[in-house]
Amino acid sequence: MTEQRVPGPGDEAESVSCARVEAWKRAIQDSLVTAVGRFPAMATRNDRYLAVAHAVRDRLVRRWMRTGEHYYRQRVRSVCYLSAEFLLGPHLGNALVALGVLDEVRQAVEEMGWGFEEVLAQEEEPGLGNGGLGRLAACFMDSLATLRIPAIGYGIRYEFGIFDQEIRDGWQVEKTDKWLQYGNPWEVPRPEIAFEVKLGGRTEAFTDEAGRYRVRWVPAQVVKGVAYDTPIPGYRVGNVNLLRLFKAEAAESFDFAAFNVGDYYGAVEEKVGSETISKVLYPNDEPAAGKALRLSQQHFFVSSSLQDMIRIHLQASPDLTDLAGRWAVQLNDTHPAIAVAELMRLLVDEHGMGWDEAWSITRATFAYTNHTLLPEALEKWPVSLFGKTLPRHLEIVYEINRRFLDELRARFPGDEGLAARLSLVDEGGPRSIRMAHLAAVGSHHVNGVAALHSELLRRDVMRDFAAIWPEKFTNVTNGVTPRRFVALANPGLTRLVTEAIGDGWVRDLDELRRLEPLADDAGFREAWRRVKAANRAALAEAARQRAGVCADPASLWDVQVKRIHEYKRQHLNLLHVLTLYRRLKRDPGLASPPRTVLFAGKAAPGYATAKLMIKAIHSVAEVVNGDPAMKGRLAVVFWPDYNVKSSLPIFAGSDLSEQISTAGKEASGTGNMKLALNGALTIGTLDGANVEIREAVGAEHFFLFGLTVEQVERTWRDGYRPGERYEADPELREAVDALVSGEFTRGDRGLLRPLVHGLLTSDPFLVLADYRAYVEAQGEVEAAWRDPERWARASILNTARMGRFSSDRSIRDYAREIWRAVPAPVPVVEGEERPPCG
Repeated sequence: MTEQRVPGPGDEAESVSCARVEAWKRAIQDSLVTAVGRFPAMATRNDRYLAVAHAVRDRLVRRWMRTGEHYYRQRVRSVCYLSAEFLLGPHLGNALVALGVLDEVRQAVEEMGWGFEEVLAQEEEPGLGNGGLGRLAACFMDSLATLRIPAIGYGIRYEFGIFDQEIRDGWQVEKTDKWLQYGNPWEVPRPEIAFEVKLGGRTEAFTDEAGRYRVRWVPAQVVKGVAYDTPIPGYRVGNVNLLRLFKAEAAESFDFAAFNVGDYYGAVEEKVGSETISKVLYPNDEPAAGKALRLSQQHFFVSSSLQDMIRIHLQASPDLTDLAGRWAVQLNDTHPAIAVAELMRLLVDEHGMGWDEAWSITRATFAYTNHTLLPEALEKWPVSLFGKTLPRHLEIVYEINRRFLDELRARFPGDEGLAARLSLVDEGGPRSIRMAHLAAVGSHHVNGVAALHSELLRRDVMRDFAAIWPEKFTNVTNGVTPRRFVALANPGLTRLVTEAIGDGWVRDLDELRRLEPLADDAGFREAWRRVKAANRAALAEAARQRAGVCADPASLWDVQVKRIHEYKRQHLNLLHVLTLYRRLKRDPGLASPPRTVLFAGKAAPGYATAKLMIKAIHSVAEVVNGDPAMKGRLAVVFWPDYNVKSSLPIFAGSDLSEQISTAGKEASGTGNMKLALNGALTIGTLDGANVEIREAVGAEHFFLFGLTVEQVERTWRDGYRPGERYEADPELREAVDALVSGEFTRGDRGLLRPLVHGLLTSDPFLVLADYRAYVEAQGEVEAAWRDPERWARASILNTARMGRFSSDRSIRDYAREIWRAVPAPVPVVEGEERPPCG
């Protein structure tokens, strides 16, 4: 799917200058020849995309260079955002909006006869993230630049990103994501910026010239981390920040001696082994080799990043004691938590600093964001693997832990239970390193990502840490960028809102509050409904093309788009679909409005239950969509290969947002924000950011159901027996039985039995417990949908009241409460955003 055009905020949509259009045409033609090496008659679709991309990138690079020089001269305090994922989405449309030149470039490309939408569609999405974590990092980079806060994002330049999802006979099949196969015009290789990263081997203790105890790491392998830079533009500002991703290369890529004696594999063995580290996003870590590779990946990008940060610091000052004064380093979850030990190693071993001074700097430098309440997602590494891969870091972790536990025992003498619970080393069972504990001990702040999540983090997951360091813990609720997820995703809504209140909302989302009085304006509600109808029609056409399902554009578009996981409860949604189907079959005259239920998301390759859930959705869809009685009444769509690029028409065209995770399991969620911001109403539990969204939009505009966190806990304490729920509710029993009746599985009664067995025997995420309340809430949805004026008013108010969920607000909170970072505005040079007209 293409990123749709924005009639945009800041674009001269009504009167694009002919001179500017001609200037862009010349620039694009020049890029085709000089950057792509093609003449027009031979240009392929990809050549045309590359020519436009290079022409636009050239304008960004000018601002980028001035930004770097400005930061250098001003000696600014900078944010380093360490993240294993950056799910950026396509660059071209976003860059055009940021520069404010979308309409003139569109017109230039169209006048060249190339087809602007085709050019946008050609861009491969950088698959550098798995889901919400990576997309949040991308939103934050957008907001940091827009707010003109100096920042560098650090991560891995994966050669192969998150897999492409194909559906074969209803099953997910993972295909290699070859996002780099045609090159990447947005990155700048920096072969001169490369760092040695050590792995394996042993350590040797020695005494230096001053008589101090020192340790030397003698590695078994040395990998080179090579920088690749991508400009991240702010919206209509002079600042362009830096995303620096590292590729793994061999320190010596070719062994001539081995080659000359006929050992041709041995000649390149080091190259192949080294490059494996940045080959793929999240290798399967079930086998031991996968675990070792994942740990190596985390150390590789963290070490390269910290070495680069120190290099930049030393260019301006020879004094590393001021490191924490110049840099604020944010750990985006536990993947980069090894940075605590690595910075200590660099300061103590490489730069000769004393332990106490280095530890003071380290704790003042790092802050840690926790993204999960699921115990299995809090990373732990077996001590044996950790020591084999990072022998020096294991020693450092042990020393950090010894000193920390000594302090703890001094404060709480005799409480060995507390010491065991807080230790960086888990001694229960096979010994392991607790990465969340390392991050908490080595950081000055720990934050959750929604108010409820932060409360549960303090109360449960990190209760003891919060008790001894209450001042460390805070909340910063996640947010999303309105530039991509409204301005790019929803041009019709962008036009309507901008005509009503001006374009200031794109930079200050709180401006949307000015829409509230218009919710009571009949003319505006009618205009809003027209926009939503057009978006639904576009979504219906996209669903036909992608999934082969012909759904009613005028139906209620009920969407659940997120990673496939049991706690996100796509199977609860599916049970409602089965209930609705049975009701319609029993009573063809039932006054149930037409509904299209759309699912989208990927299952982790090794997660068998999630993959079976995808198969179940397709099995039900096959029967429902093939039943003539359901035409115009009910349709089920599974949207394959869901990603940032393909998500935009879904956000624009949806009416109902399914946020139905078990209370207490979702940290925040951001899909809920994107959908509500585009005018979808939410059906959901009191989980993650749903709580704050409901408070913001008004309880009357949110379809609430399900157990609360406290009720979930009580349900388990009281001895939850899902079979009793199944027996007590005839419609639930009918829906569950349908999955194993053979009716929806071409006669195969055993296909979905593992899914049903899990629900009936353990139901770990309380699907059956929440079923009846969910079905009743869906009845409330139907009643509201039957009243178009009521629904339109609620939709407008949802959008109007979502200002606090901008990633700009999130970044302001981080900057004020955690980073102590301030803007460093780069002056805008008039005309710099486009080629010269002369």
